[in-house]
Amino acid sequence: MEEEQEWTGEFNPMADPEERRHLLSVLDSFRSYRRLAHFNATHVRRQAFYSLPSAHWALLSQPPISVLDSLSHIDDLIDSNAELAEAIFCAGFQAFVAPSLDSEDVARVIPEKYAHDPFQVFSAVMDHLGGKATTNDLEKARSCVNQFYREWSVHGGVEREKCFAPIVSTLASEFTLRRERDATVEKQQMNVLVPGAGLGRLVFDICKAGYSVEGNEISYHEIMASSLVLNHMSQPGQFKIAPFALNGSNHLTRADQFRTYDIPDVHPASELAEGDVGEMSMSTGDFIVLYSKPEYKDTFDAVATVFFIDTAPNIIRYIEAVKNCLKPGGLWTNLGPLLWHHASRTQDPEEDADDRKRADKGEDVGIADPGSVELTDEEVVALVQHFGFAMEKHEPGSVETGYITNTRSMLQSTYRASFWVARKK
Repeated sequence: MEEEQEWTGEFNPMADPEERRHLLSVLDSFRSYRRLAHFNATHVRRQAFYSLPSAHWALLSQPPISVLDSLSHIDDLIDSNAELAEAIFCAGFQAFVAPSLDSEDVARVIPEKYAHDPFQVFSAVMDHLGGKATTNDLEKARSCVNQFYREWSVHGGVEREKCFAPIVSTLASEFTLRRERDATVEKQQMNVLVPGAGLGRLVFDICKAGYSVEGNEISYHEIMASSLVLNHMSQPGQFKIAPFALNGSNHLTRADQFRTYDIPDVHPASELAEGDVGEMSMSTGDFIVLYSKPEYKDTFDAVATVFFIDTAPNIIRYIEAVKNCLKPGGLWTNLGPLLWHHASRTQDPEEDADDRKRADKGEDVGIADPGSVELTDEEVVALVQHFGFAMEKHEPGSVETGYITNTRSMLQSTYRASFWVARKK
């Protein structure tokens, strides 16, 4: 994958005060991973442990339990996770902040002892810029590190097979139909859009299968992390993560809690440089706003959504955007649950009022549009059909899968996801 295929665009987030604040918050959330994980996962637990009666904590400090040894091991695993988080921070800083900086100003705020350490250099600049992570962004950074287990580890292949394989299989069947009608059609001529691309694995898999694919993502956390894995990693297994180490509940053994996984399981750049692969591109921004534009009308042969449509406060906006950018006769293939993300979201009153004002002026604020609704799978399918799609396949509850699931945990959460395929009339 070439460097120009990173998540880039004309918009400069550092030039807009609100966007700048949010971007710096995201960067600081990755930068702060190590410090806050040590505090919340081990320091606080040590304090609670030593608050036990002395005879009790003395007993629990000895084999075979050895709680203090376990906490020390967790500290080591936090450092391993933090290497990935800090690499994401550095990649994100270079992509979004560095181009807007003046080299002389930077030199004035960098201590000489840090001059050859990119993390320390970027961190010093962050301190100068005043970036401070919100609680929400800190949680997203922690979740993003864990998401590498699902998308870019060998063991995560179980979930990927459940969720991604039906999509790739549907594209293969569609290509076969097109090839029967026109023997000159090539896979690279099929343009596929993947909204909510996350860490980019489905985009990569579709590209590897030979199709031309465009991923779209609005989250800076996901954009920075996917850019790192797709563009900047030098080899498979470059990082080692322990996605379940910070959670102390429902483990059968400490070994289960401490399991580590090498990521990525493949080196994307090398994989995409070999064989008959398609072309890959990425776009940043609100799916609704971007793909509802006239210039995207009738652009894609297929749209693939996985664990995505339930991120919509108003699912109609998503359906309209898909309809706009999909060619007549094009295919929309969807897999996922309906865990409506906005249902428990608390909106800042000032932000909500601002969004309403922008909407009243006719400005498309996309996913920030006021209002929301939660629908059933049956109702979503009815809406898709209402907007001019023919439902060719509908298999509700047909795919049982977890999401970043610890398969050895005493608590198992399973989605019975719906899978459907619709064709634009």
